[in-house]
Amino acid sequence: MEKRFNDRRRNDFNRGPPRQMHKATCDECKQECEVPFKPTQGKPVYCRDCFRKRA
Repeated sequence: MEKRFNDRRRNDFNRGPPRQMHKATCDECKQECEVPFKPTQGKPVYCRDCFRKRA
């Protein structure tokens, strides 16, 4: 059975060490959250729920 590109790509996503999480405050709901990137001053950060609402 031949693997499809999307299957291979999905498996590659999970390789490597776990991402370092950084504490931040959501710009919309003001709750503390963790994000997988270092927040940059002056750029908005959203918690998971607020990020989904904006999509």
